[in-house]
Amino acid sequence: MKKNIILHLDMDYFFAQIEERENPQFKGKPVVVGADPKEGRGRGVVSTANYIARRYGIHSALPISKAFELCPEAIFLPVNMELYQQVSERIMEIIKKYSKAWEQVSLDEAYLDISFLASYKKAEKLAQKLKKEIFRKEKLTSTIGIGLNKLIAKMACEKAKPNGFLIIRPSKSQNFLELLDIQNLPGIGSKTAEKFRQMGINTIGELRKPSKTKLLDMLGKVGETIYERVRGIDERIVSPEEIVKSTGKEHTFQKDTRNPKIIFATLEKIIKSVYQDIMENNFSFKTITIVCRFTGFETHTKSKTLKKPTNDFEVLKRTAKMFLLRFLVENPKPVRLIGLRVKIC
Repeated sequence: MKKNIILHLDMDYFFAQIEERENPQFKGKPVVVGADPKEGRGRGVVSTANYIARRYGIHSALPISKAFELCPEAIFLPVNMELYQQVSERIMEIIKKYSKAWEQVSLDEAYLDISFLASYKKAEKLAQKLKKEIFRKEKLTSTIGIGLNKLIAKMACEKAKPNGFLIIRPSKSQNFLELLDIQNLPGIGSKTAEKFRQMGINTIGELRKPSKTKLLDMLGKVGETIYERVRGIDERIVSPEEIVKSTGKEHTFQKDTRNPKIIFATLEKIIKSVYQDIMENNFSFKTITIVCRFTGFETHTKSKTLKKPTNDFEVLKRTAKMFLLRFLVENPKPVRLIGLRVKIC
């Protein structure tokens, strides 16, 4: 019987670590990459922060004004996406040499299927060799998790950060998950976690108690995925095929409206939500699409493809608002739904 061995690699505080490498004088100081804080008046968010900055409570997607409030003495740097993508491409070329079955999931994360090794001891040697090669060639640290599937490998990687390494053997998977907080499980955000905490469920082990039917009633289709994940089940394969990924959000108004204050205030919330997802996953985007559905389910979309990928909040906001304004000028009907979607890379 084939023994599944999956490796998940995640670069440590990627953007900020590259900036430290390029600017040795930043070492040992709190470094924050993201929007301009403008002395606490900035309106953007944090893209990433080094571990020194994180001690102050600074993290990805935090409003940059709040980050400045928490640590005004931090070094605040703009996002240099072109540089980060160049480094990412070189790192991915290194990673691909270690297995024919690889999958890049963001600029700084990838999975490898190394089942061909048929041994966790050999897997450990390969992982250490991979970490060393990346550090030797790029002077950047990384963390690796290894497990029987993508879920366990990723969670092992998260547990081992920063600059760590952790193997969870199949026989230890259930014990590994047992005492972890429910929010450590991919797919459970703060709102879902709060629902469970109100039920007295705080750990992944405790989340095994509700039946599949109960979880389906609470969460819909996602409930089935959660039911499997708390038991360490994940049948997703590591696929080298390039999949066009996207992230987005829609809002349906309780009552069709032409009130511009209501419409644009809702769009602002959507933009911030989508951008938070982009930042939390270290994504960049190239294509922006706005959807507007009018009374009678008349639906229109407008898209713009940028010359090069970016994660600039102002570009996203400006483009989304421009398209929505055009919709409202061109069509006098009340609006039923608006949405924003971006293709990520």
